Amino acid sequence: MTLHKAGYSLLIKLLAAIVILNCLAFYFISAPATVYTILAASVVLYLFVLNFFRFPNRQITVSDNTILAPADGKIVVIEETEETEYFKERRIQVSIFMSIFNVHINWFPVNGIIRYFKYHKGKFSAAFLPKSSTENERTTIVVECPNGQTILMRQIAGAMARRIVSYTPEGGEARQDKHAGFIKFGSRVDLLLPLGTNIEVKLGQKTKGSQTVIGTFS
Repeated sequence: MTLHKAGYSLLIKLLAAIVILNCLAFYFISAPATVYTILAASVVLYLFVLNFFRFPNRQITVSDNTILAPADGKIVVIEETEETEYFKERRIQVSIFMSIFNVHINWFPVNGIIRYFKYHKGKFSAAFLPKSSTENERTTIVVECPNGQTILMRQIAGAMARRIVSYTPEGGEARQDKHAGFIKFGSRVDLLLPLGTNIEVKLGQKTKGSQTVIGTFS
């Protein structure tokens, strides 16, 4: 287990703030119980944030016909819906909700070429709500697979998430063993898949990014 690069800057800033806060507490507060309470709370906070940016070492089996989970979390949506931004046609939507306790790295679910990328400003409603797919701050990533099929992936910010990081330049290569990005503090990832895709997950099922098979192309 290592730390993801998306957390380096925040962790350094937070450590500096905690050190300054505790130095001030030791200097200005005479009550030892209060000082040690502040110290203990600071340590717990830092360990919580440190855990959030954990980067697990995983063995990933790459397959052009398999759609892997892009994130750790829980399946909250499996339904046919109208995709209005890029395809403008019916698609199968599979959504994964990521709590603050999940690993928040996003992996590419398929191999291929990135044909489209767009960042959308928006709200920060709870990520498990259906309206978050179209109203929240989000990115849209479209990947064309080697078999000619095309999938859409959305990174969606939640009530606590205030920063979406994406490593998805148009024309770049998507690989299942590479990171598509990172969402900080609670979020959701939507997949819009071709009709006829063989879905292999169920509502409420927990997923592990880059490991759980979402489905296979027909």
